[in-house]
Amino acid sequence: MSKLKLFIENFLVYGFGGITTKVIPLIMVPIITRLMPDASYYGINDMTSTLVNVTGYLCVLGMYDATFRLFFEKDEVDYKKSICSTALAFTLGMSIIIFVLMIIFRKQLALWFYKDTNLSFLVYFAATITLINGTNSIIAAPTRMKNKRRVFLIMNSAIPILAYSITIPLLLKGQYLLALPISALISGSVNEFVFWRLNRKWFSIKIFNTTYLKQLLKIALPICPNFLIYWIFNSSDRVMITHFLGTGETGLYSVGSKLGMASQLIYTAFAGGWQYFSFSTMKEKNQVKSNSLVFEYLGTVSFFCTFFICLIARPFYSLIFSKEYAGSFIVAPYLFLAPLLQMLFQVESNQFLVIKKTWPSFFILLSGAVFNVAFNIVFIPRLGIEGAAIATLLGYTITVIVCTVILIRMGLMCLSWNFIAASVLTVLFGFIWRFFALTNFYATLIAVLVFSLLLFLLYRNLVKSLIQRIIKHHFCPIK
Repeated sequence: MSKLKLFIENFLVYGFGGITTKVIPLIMVPIITRLMPDASYYGINDMTSTLVNVTGYLCVLGMYDATFRLFFEKDEVDYKKSICSTALAFTLGMSIIIFVLMIIFRKQLALWFYKDTNLSFLVYFAATITLINGTNSIIAAPTRMKNKRRVFLIMNSAIPILAYSITIPLLLKGQYLLALPISALISGSVNEFVFWRLNRKWFSIKIFNTTYLKQLLKIALPICPNFLIYWIFNSSDRVMITHFLGTGETGLYSVGSKLGMASQLIYTAFAGGWQYFSFSTMKEKNQVKSNSLVFEYLGTVSFFCTFFICLIARPFYSLIFSKEYAGSFIVAPYLFLAPLLQMLFQVESNQFLVIKKTWPSFFILLSGAVFNVAFNIVFIPRLGIEGAAIATLLGYTITVIVCTVILIRMGLMCLSWNFIAASVLTVLFGFIWRFFALTNFYATLIAVLVFSLLLFLLYRNLVKSLIQRIIKHHFCPIK
């Protein structure tokens, strides 16, 4: 199978699974917000998810990526099973420790995340969800590493449907604070059980190996702070909005981020196809060129999709949401592009993982996170929720630029002038949209068409080549 076909097939299959995972919650947001009395309830639920995210990172501690890396180191099945078993034992132990600590410090956590110790009962639910989800990624890993894509298509469709079939009845009964945590707890348990049944042959405490644990930790520990920094990028803005503006504004920000999170469709597709593709092709001679082209093409597609989000954000929120939430459209384009920049960073920082030097990724991410927090402190009090979205986007932008420069100097990445031109055009489009076309749909439409045409002209040869391949593959008779 060619590298292009391998990557595209994984990208599309996991993308389809990601569509069901992300579109279902996106569709449900207007329903959920209308069933809640006001935005503060949605903000509190969003803070519970934020708490689960950060504790989940602490449970895994980079072990998933380390498992993926060492899984492809040797072809022996016994070796692969020992790697998976060792990783599971470690994450299970960490999950139990984090669960106990969350219960002990529940009042402090409630004060930090909700600004109200009376909501400490929600920490019990967050702790239990963390305990269940902490081992989920490792238990599901063999399915993904064996590239069994059909299973993920089914699970990514079934789990969100199950979750919301539980949420809606609870909301109708007035359980505004517990509906979403209870549904997350039940759906997470089902997901864990299903993947355990599928992959249990890959795990056994009898083949736990301390030598392999040291190898896993050698890769995992340098990158585990990266995930905490990702949490700073993706979730700390909610904590700061809660403290500066209140849970009501946090609820508005969360709703505004939902359309932005449509970029997770691309990101999820990338993550599913990328890890298998990158590690299975890492020993090839032209690996640097291939990795650089993936970075460039995904970046250009990300820019184009952001243009489209700028076009539809305002009418979409005005049509779908009540007046209380309609103004939250302003954060959507920023929060749409930010995860895509995270995706680009993972593409390029993969080069550090390939050469087993993961520490540079940490310092590069840290620099972006520091800027992100600093921008939040400055922008949120002055610009409100838009300031938080701008801070997130700028933080990721700095991270990608710094990483790109370092890798080019190390000879681990190459970049074309076309991509630099595309990046400049995207920045220019952003200024035009925000300051001249924000409230005018037709002005935005004209800007989108003009800048999309310019991107097309930059990559017209690539587009022409892809079209010719598709026509030849699907329409030319086989001789």
